[in-house]
Amino acid sequence: MMIYQLSILFCLLVFFVIVLLNLKDFKKLPSRATSVSPLVSVLVPARNEDNTIARCIESLLIQDYGNFEIIVLNDGSTDRTAEVLQSIVSSVQGAALRVIDGTTLPDGWHGKAWACQQLGAEARGELLLFTDADTVHAPDSVRRAVAALDESRADMLSLTPYQETKSFWERLIIPVMYVIVFCYLPLRMVREHASEAFCFANGQFIMMQRKMYDLINGHSAVRRNIVEDVWLCKAVKRAGGSVAVYNGTDTVRCRMYRTLSEIWQGFSKNLFAGLGYNTIGLFSLIVMTALFYIVPYIFVFRALLLQDYSFFVFWLPCLQIALAMLMRLFIAVRFRQPLSGALLHGLSQLMLIALAANSFYLVRFGGGARWKGRQYDFSDHQS
Repeated sequence: MMIYQLSILFCLLVFFVIVLLNLKDFKKLPSRATSVSPLVSVLVPARNEDNTIARCIESLLIQDYGNFEIIVLNDGSTDRTAEVLQSIVSSVQGAALRVIDGTTLPDGWHGKAWACQQLGAEARGELLLFTDADTVHAPDSVRRAVAALDESRADMLSLTPYQETKSFWERLIIPVMYVIVFCYLPLRMVREHASEAFCFANGQFIMMQRKMYDLINGHSAVRRNIVEDVWLCKAVKRAGGSVAVYNGTDTVRCRMYRTLSEIWQGFSKNLFAGLGYNTIGLFSLIVMTALFYIVPYIFVFRALLLQDYSFFVFWLPCLQIALAMLMRLFIAVRFRQPLSGALLHGLSQLMLIALAANSFYLVRFGGGARWKGRQYDFSDHQS
């Protein structure tokens, strides 16, 4: 019992150190004016985004960077996305905005990668900015991203936007993705180490040098990777390039999902795929999550029932819970998330386990995960 409890505490202390280092290394975008002004192609794939696309494009049209174009691809939308886009184009005649229609999804591609590949082929810019249709950009987001890319000398740059969370389930689950990154991945290694083991990117905002994008053959490099952002990072590193990650919570915001059903589908689509459909990796995540964040609560509840307040069955698990909650609070502050979500950290980790199990089930027994009317299973092509 002593060795077990001390081992769990040691691992949590390691995660705590990683969190502290990431808090130190995770910089905001530079606010200075750019020393260079290459043409930036802002590329927006849109499929059934009639609720969000207008505010995204309107925020991009008022960028204070003087040399950019915006290209939006309507990816077979069945809602009013096409009408909304046409209305925007009509109202901003003369602006550097184009809307194109996507072509049929080829076999062996997932929808977003194919949409982005088509956008990349249409772009004229020296820099390519891929951003999602549910994002909203501050007027200086493009300018500051160009400055950061110039400052870092990177081939690819990604931001972590501010995640808008309005419902209980959003506040509980959405921040978990940043908890996983901040606790387990030293972000400095993403920039400084060539290994593909240290990769992170957020597909809501990715800026790339055109020459690097062409070198990796664009999104065809990740056509079978549902979590295409992380695999783009891997492809860039594999090609000898470098990747920079910045805190973008003050420049870009996004509301990923609005209902529990959307959260359930979205995370279930990404979790197993994000681990390369590696069964051992997925179940290792489930076991680690349970041991570090769920089992300590079981010890505490059992101790309270039995009125056993000994050090190793009560106080040490209490310390483990407090340490995990402190990490969650630090991350919540950095990413401007509600602190109330941190107090329910254990429940959020239970949901993570449930989502991971469902992600595995959908791929192995359910024919693949569904998203926006399409079903995906590329597990036969992954490790």
